[in-house]
This record gives sequence, C-alpha cells and structure tokens, in this order.
Amino acid sequence: MKHIIKQITFVLLVSISIIACTKDFEVINTDPNRIDQISPGTLLNPVIYSVAGYNMQRCDDITFNLMQVALPYPSATGGLHRYDISENAGNGTWNTYYLWLNNVREMYNASVKADDKNYQAIALTLNAWIYSNLTDCFGNVPMSEASKAEEGILHPKFDAQQEIYTALLASLDSANNLYNTSKSMLYGTEILYGNNVSKWKKFTNSLRMRLLLRVSKRTEVGSYTLLKAMMDNPAKYPVFSSNDEAAVLKLSGVTPQTSPWGRPIDFTTFRAVAKFFLDSLNAFNDPRRAKFATQARNASGTGNIGYIGIPSGYAGSESQFNYIPSNVNVALVTASSSSVTPMSVVIMPYAEVEFIKAEVEFQQGNHAAAKTAYEKGVKASIEQWGAVMPADYFTNSTYAEATAYNNTLHRILLQKYYALFFVDYQAWFEYRRTGMPVLPVNAGTAGKQMPTRFKYPINIRSMNPDNYKSAVQAMGGDDNTTKVWWEK
Repeated sequence: MKHIIKQITFVLLVSISIIACTKDFEVINTDPNRIDQISPGTLLNPVIYSVAGYNMQRCDDITFNLMQVALPYPSATGGLHRYDISENAGNGTWNTYYLWLNNVREMYNASVKADDKNYQAIALTLNAWIYSNLTDCFGNVPMSEASKAEEGILHPKFDAQQEIYTALLASLDSANNLYNTSKSMLYGTEILYGNNVSKWKKFTNSLRMRLLLRVSKRTEVGSYTLLKAMMDNPAKYPVFSSNDEAAVLKLSGVTPQTSPWGRPIDFTTFRAVAKFFLDSLNAFNDPRRAKFATQARNASGTGNIGYIGIPSGYAGSESQFNYIPSNVNVALVTASSSSVTPMSVVIMPYAEVEFIKAEVEFQQGNHAAAKTAYEKGVKASIEQWGAVMPADYFTNSTYAEATAYNNTLHRILLQKYYALFFVDYQAWFEYRRTGMPVLPVNAGTAGKQMPTRFKYPINIRSMNPDNYKSAVQAMGGDDNTTKVWWEK
C-alpha cells in the first residue's frame, strides 16, 4: 500500500511538472537569437544595401555596354555593346527585385502595425524606386497581385505600365504627406541617411520628379505641369539641394558595409572605356576623367598617352588599335577602411534633380532658369565624385563651346548622361525616352537596334502562361525591341 501511494505521488508530481512546463512552453522554447516579429526597421538596411549593390553591378553589366561607357576588351564578336542581348538577360533583375519587393512589403506592413508614419513613407519610397526600375526594364509586370502567395495568389496578373506609374506617383505623393520630420526613427540606425527624416523626404520627392519626367511623353499625365508645381513649392515638395542630401550609399569597407564586388579586380579585367564616353569628357577638359578611368598607354605600355577609349561595337580584331586603351578605375568599386573617401553606390544623385529642373525650364522656354539649373547640375556631378569644379569650366575659350549652356536639350542631356554615371539603368532609360545623347553607330552595330527592354523570364512564361500571354498581347510583343508605354 505504501508502495502504491509513492507511485501515485510520483505520477501527480510528474503531471504537475508537465502542466507547468506546458503553460510556459512558448516562453521557455523561444530562441532569443531569432526574430519572432520584425520591426519596421528590421529589413530597411538589407533592402538598401542589397538593391543598391545589385543595381551597381547591373549598371556595369548592362548600362555601361548599351550606353557606350565601357565594354569587354578584347571582344571580336557579339556582346551587349553590339546590341546582342540574350534571352535571359533580365532574369536576375526580375528575381532580385521581386525578392526585395516582398521584403519592402513586409516592412510596410510592420510600419502600419506600429503606426509609424515615417517608416511607412520610407517603405513607399523604396517600393517606388524598385518597381519603377522593374517596369522600365520589362514593361507590364505583376504589382497589385504580386508577393501574395500566402493569400492564395500563385499566378498574379500583369498590371499595365500606365497603371503602375499612376500608383507609384500617387504613393510618393502620399509618402510626402506622411513624413513627420520632428519625430525620430526608433528602430535602429539606417545606413543611407543615418535616420535623417528630412533627407528621406527629399529623396521621396526627388524620386517623384524622376518618375514624372520619365512619363513626360505621355501628355495625358501632364508631367511638366506637375513638375513645375513641385519646383515652385519647395516648402511642400522639398527635393535634393546639395550632394550631401543625395541618395548615395557610402561604403566604408568595414563589414557589413563592404563592396558589392567581392574582387574589385574583376571590374577591370578584360575591360576598356568606350571612346564616346571619353571623347566628350576630353572636349570638356573634365576633371571627372581621372575619377572614372585610367589613362591609355602606348603599344609597348611604357608611357601614358591621355584618356583614349575603344569604339563600342567595333568590327574586326583588336590588332587595329595601336595603343592600350583606358580602363575603368578600380577605385570606383573598392571599399576600404583605410581610404579617406568611402566608396559611393549611387541610388539617385543631386545632379539629376538639377538636370530635371533644367529640362522642365527648357521645355517652357525659360532659358535663363534652365541655364542656372544646368550649371548647378554639372558642378554637383563633378564634386560628387571628389573632383574640383574648374572656375572657367563654362567660360574657357578652348572648352566653352562644348560646356556652356547653348539653349539646346542635347546639351542638357549630354551632361545628364555623365551625371547618371553608375546609376543602375537610368542612362539607358533616358536614352529610350529622348534618343539622347546621340550615340555613334559603329560597324559592329550597323543595322542593329538599341534594346528597349528585357524579355520576360522563361520560367514566368511557363509557370504563369495565361497572364503572360495577356501581358504580351497588351504590350504588342515580348521582344527586346518592344517599346514600353512611356516610350510610345
């Protein structure tokens, strides 16, 4: 009997122990090193760093080649600089952007839950930044039904680009009204502006200016009127007014702020700067040359001979060139803790805002105002890269013919081309919008056409065939030369 009582007592003690453990099971078994719920700031730095770094690499891979900035060398046949674009050229862009757009969506939802308007505004800005690049690369893309697998939407429809731009522009306007510059950002220190809400607000409005100008050929949007309204009301629509406010990510080289290039030497291996890119800089006697490129050398490699590139799309072998061409400057992709100047990953430069203003004023016949904005844009671009603006840049009798504002849109857009150096796909997008700068047609590209978009990834065609077919029908094709809505 005594033995039975001991057994019952033991069972009761074990039962009580189990009940107690079960009661606190979630607390006891919560891993303190894992995030159970994200805050609005959890994903902010990964999104900024990853997308900006990826864009920089895509600028090197795509924009440099198409826009005659740099090219593979030697390169006897084929290649993007000859407008030969592969069917899968856009796969990485599609996959990477949707990956991070899903994270932006999570960030926005967390900011709504926390009722933090500043993080909501920043999430809307990041969303517009990434989606605008995505749609400009492909045309119609999933947006309203994207990233909603948990809601059972596995085959999202493709939204028309006009609808996408309408939504993005409205969201940036809403973001501008959401910001509370007197309220601190509470969820860690972000790497772009160090939690400066006023600068984030300027980025939001500057990005809205970019997108309004992008669709300016579509007269139904009324872009120039909307842009002028923003320019005339800086109190309501503050935008970049200095390089210090620009969306430029500075990388110190200290983990996690390391270069997107694991091996910077890969940036310069078998490369040359394009002749077109350097010819105008030479005509300007521009101090950015040394920041962007190395000097060419004579055939024996024993002496520098100035900044000389290779024609993009050249025909024949490299033996036709009796010199070693200029190369891209490895310092552009080198982030070092020992360097005085951090590596710059440019998301949107201040100079771009001034060139947008210059174009708006030009279109409205205000040439004095256009000239002022043009000159501010040039100066900002030169100083952004750590060069010194020559006092006589616009007046020197030798160079003024190439540098001074001359009441033409081409002059504005040529300098804007240099201001967009290393800014994701922007120079390519602007060329598609304006046809400027006028790029030379060399023998290797004769008869070929500048690509206007990426083809949709093959897996999208096979996994979402009905919506893919609808998108292609609406756009008029799925070719690399199919024009997107704002180009028409």
